[in-house]
Amino acid sequence: MLISVPATSANLGPGFDTLGVALNLRNSVKIKRSRFFSVSIKGEGASNIKLRGNNLFISIFNEHYRKLIGRTDKFRFTFINKIPLSRGLGSSSAVIVSAIAGAYAAAGVSISKERLLNLALHYEPHPDNITPAVMGGFNVAVVEKGRVYSLKKEMPTYLKAVIAIPNKPISTAHSRTKLPKRYTAGDVIFNVSRSSLLSAAFFSEKWDFLRIASKDKMHQEIRMQAMPELFELQKVALENGALMSTLSGSGSTFFSMTYANKAQALAKVLKNNFSSFLIKVVDFDNKGLIIEE
Repeated sequence: MLISVPATSANLGPGFDTLGVALNLRNSVKIKRSRFFSVSIKGEGASNIKLRGNNLFISIFNEHYRKLIGRTDKFRFTFINKIPLSRGLGSSSAVIVSAIAGAYAAAGVSISKERLLNLALHYEPHPDNITPAVMGGFNVAVVEKGRVYSLKKEMPTYLKAVIAIPNKPISTAHSRTKLPKRYTAGDVIFNVSRSSLLSAAFFSEKWDFLRIASKDKMHQEIRMQAMPELFELQKVALENGALMSTLSGSGSTFFSMTYANKAQALAKVLKNNFSSFLIKVVDFDNKGLIIEE
């Protein structure tokens, strides 16, 4: 079988741990029964020997397969990775989602996307990445009493994502330690109002509101201080056709959205100004998790 999961960009500015969108940049894993256990990795992480010996996917897969079947069987796993590691594009969420889906498929047990999403929550307590990874599209997601409640909006094809990927990561765990323990009422109201407007703009396709709606006062600028060139990148993107430009997750990737007919021009400007970044024009993904048997 073949399991594939899209990359995701979370937060989108003010939607801290709540908003996310899926990108058509996919990690895939081929799972085949075998006499011997084996793992091979192609693409991102292929040269990282530790990923073969300490593989989060295998751990989660075996945990769920054992619960379903009552034993551990041998499989050959071939990973084809296109999502950059530790760059704020949901690589860990893709691993979690595909591992659970793969275990159920290998066991011959059907599972709904809603059920899978809530199982994924045990490994990733914030729903902003795992929700679009499972569902595709733009998602608003919250957790209430250990359950994810989410709404999805399919992304139109006349929009593109332009992502700028630095050659170094920003640690999610470390960046969270830099965030304030308390926020002022003014900052909280600022973010609630912007994330509300941003969600409404996505669902109603009022894209001109995004420049205002994507502003944040809770986490983004603090995290960007670890890589100050991101401030200039955001400024250049917004001056050259980006409808919005935000830190992707906790970084270090920067996510911009623009109309399809302006995407290549924006990418060219970013390439010319930030030569150390990998600039990609990417379609949005509306399918989310795909299982092919």
